[in-house]
Amino acid sequence: MGDLSHDGSLLAIEHTEHGDAMHSALRVTRLDGSTVAELDDTRGGTVELGLEVLGFAPVGGDTRLLVGHQRRGRWEPMIWDVASGEETELGIELPGDVNAEWYPDGSALLIAHSFEARGELWRYDLATRALTQIETPAGSVSGATARPDGTVEYLWSSAARPPSVRSTGGAVVLDPPGMKAPASVPVEDVWIEGPGGRIHALVQKPAGAEGPLPTVFEIHGGPAWHDSDSFAAGPAAWIDHGYAVVRVNYRGSTGYGREWTDALKHRVGLIELEDITAVREWAVGSGLADPAKLVLAGGSWGGYLTLLGLGTQPEAWAVGLAAVPVADFVTSYHDEMENLKALDRTLFGGSPEEVPERYEASSPLTYVDAVRAPVYISAGVNDPRCPIRQIDNYVDRLAARGAVHEVYRYDAGHARS
Repeated sequence: MGDLSHDGSLLAIEHTEHGDAMHSALRVTRLDGSTVAELDDTRGGTVELGLEVLGFAPVGGDTRLLVGHQRRGRWEPMIWDVASGEETELGIELPGDVNAEWYPDGSALLIAHSFEARGELWRYDLATRALTQIETPAGSVSGATARPDGTVEYLWSSAARPPSVRSTGGAVVLDPPGMKAPASVPVEDVWIEGPGGRIHALVQKPAGAEGPLPTVFEIHGGPAWHDSDSFAAGPAAWIDHGYAVVRVNYRGSTGYGREWTDALKHRVGLIELEDITAVREWAVGSGLADPAKLVLAGGSWGGYLTLLGLGTQPEAWAVGLAAVPVADFVTSYHDEMENLKALDRTLFGGSPEEVPERYEASSPLTYVDAVRAPVYISAGVNDPRCPIRQIDNYVDRLAARGAVHEVYRYDAGHARS
């Protein structure tokens, strides 16, 4: 990932040559490959602080690069002049993560602020350092871009309202023709004390419904991602059929500070499940969820946690639905993309040959014979991220003992079909 300067003479790239695939350093080069500047907050891989390229100033000859950093325990922007080496901290005192991009004339920054599963927009004037909020509806905002006339266009949705592309000028910019998703119900925020700190969960249930209800734990992928107050068709469909839906921003999720995101190392999967368990116990104890009708579901990393949860907590779940999951971590490591091998080595502290006990403890295949709930798995036969062979290994073990399962294979890559 990176960016090209406005005049096309400089290239900024993120790299992990220091060996920590979760925390990038930056290098700026000329087009002939010669280095102009380096910035490495990891200090050669010894400190867990990342950097990201947000973009060069949109002005010819301007060598300012907008950079995301984690020096204060969360993502926030600064400006790095790659010619002089000067770094300018912006001091934006908003809680949560702060992202930014340039206004077209380079005089201001469009700030995207994410906090506790909601998003909002601000304008930061570089000359006066004034921070002014841009009015948007409550919910989630993404893909925001400042236009030359000063208006901002952005994608907006909430858990209750489907997405639309809007403008601060007051218009809906994009309203596709054809069928539209119906509205759903608002999300409720729940905070649960967990083994690693307070866990944020988002809860929806059918309007007017009283518990205990059949409940779906819809687990997000990533793991460096988070669920938010945004529209999702899957949860909306469950709710339409009388289910409650719980989404958990477990340790490993983004949006709650660097320590929360980085907490899943070495005990991969098991740490996330501790948080999901704490929220499940709250859901049952509060009367929301019927303990005999709990569904564990997710895609990608969420699919991995689904299979791991079915094996390590076989009495807790009535059914599991896993899309494009990791099912056999050792085989997955050997078959996956090289950049994911590097990520696995960072998460586990080494390769399967170096720390075999960690891979074994975190692999769903280790616990497959304990699975009691029916399992549905969908998988792309050309998936480079969660390759098919490791899923076949898991399914073969289910089939060998006659476990109830269904597998849907499709001719695609890492996509939920």
